[in-house]
Parts: sequence; C-alpha cells; structure tokens
Amino acid sequence: MPQKELFLFEVPHGALETLVELPDTDNPVALAFIAHPHPLHGGTMYNKVTQTLATTFLRHGCISIRMNFRGVGNSTGTFDDGQGETTDWLALIHYFKQRYPNLPIYYAGFSFGAFVMSQVNLIEACQKMVLVGTPCGNFPVTKVPDETLLIHGELDETIPLSAVMDWAREHQLAVVVVAGADHFFHHRLTVIRDWVSQCFFS
Repeated sequence: MPQKELFLFEVPHGALETLVELPDTDNPVALAFIAHPHPLHGGTMYNKVTQTLATTFLRHGCISIRMNFRGVGNSTGTFDDGQGETTDWLALIHYFKQRYPNLPIYYAGFSFGAFVMSQVNLIEACQKMVLVGTPCGNFPVTKVPDETLLIHGELDETIPLSAVMDWAREHQLAVVVVAGADHFFHHRLTVIRDWVSQCFFS
C-alpha cells in the first residue's frame, strides 16, 4: 500500500504543510511536485484537480509531493503574488532532490499553481510538466518546455480558453481542450488522469 507522510517543512517565514505520498515500490520512477490553485480563493493541496494529479503520479510509481501555499492550512506566511510561493517550492524541491537523488523531476500545477510552476521551472528545470487551467492573462505565465502538457476546459469561466490559446500560439504549444469542462473540471477529472497517464507514462 502507498504510504503518506504529512509534515511541516521549515522555511525562513516558518513552515509549509507538506504531504508526501510514496508509491508501493522500492524503485520510484520520479519526483512529482504538484501545486494547488489560488490560496485567496479557497485553493488548497486537497483541491480535487490537485488530488487527481497527485494520485495519477502516485499510481504510476512516482513520489508525489504537495504543499499548502503560504497562509493555507498549517502553512505560515501570507500570500505573496507568486514570488514567495516560488521561493517556497524551490526550497522544498531542493530538499527532496537531496533526499532522493538521481530521480527525474516532474512538475504539475493547477490554475495559480500552474503559474507558480512555470516560474519554478525557470530556476530549477524539470524533465516533464503538466499545467491545468493555466492562468494566462491573470498572471505572467512564462515560456515552458515545448513538450509541456497543457490541459484546459472548453467552458472555463475563470480563465477563458481564448487567453490560453493566444499564449500557446505565441509559444507554439499544443493545448488539450476538454469539451464541456469548466475551470474545476467537474465530472471531467478522469480526462486529466488519462492524459497525464498517456503523455507521461505510455
């Protein structure tokens, strides 16, 4: 059975509530870091899209790592518009890279978390990335690797599909458009699971 570890990771502003899930194998295939949506709008590491991403990586043998952003749950600090959140993730990634050396690094982010992971990747590059509900137009999402998996809902009411398509066109990226899906992918979570499984592990 997979094992879970919930702990407080120490950072200069206090601590980050962190959840690590270990696959049922002695040879994990990668470290997968998954960032949740906007902390000022109810986003936590237990958000359903975030959980779907984490569970998918875990099922395929990855060590799955989530944390609550500043000011969420038992994480200290206050919202920092992505800058402090990026710094926090970099500290956590550095820790796990030392703890589990030589494993590939995967990033996943939903909504605001997608923006943060695009920033993280500029400093600490990953091998593969999936961004869901990327907040183009709301935040300055940076260029991501050409093979990044972008998933967006056709009926996203928070981040219009047209904004994502404009951004993807500029960077020559492909977008998986999920027909009928809203921002939170109600009744469409299995589509996210299936696309990540296909693109990362087939």
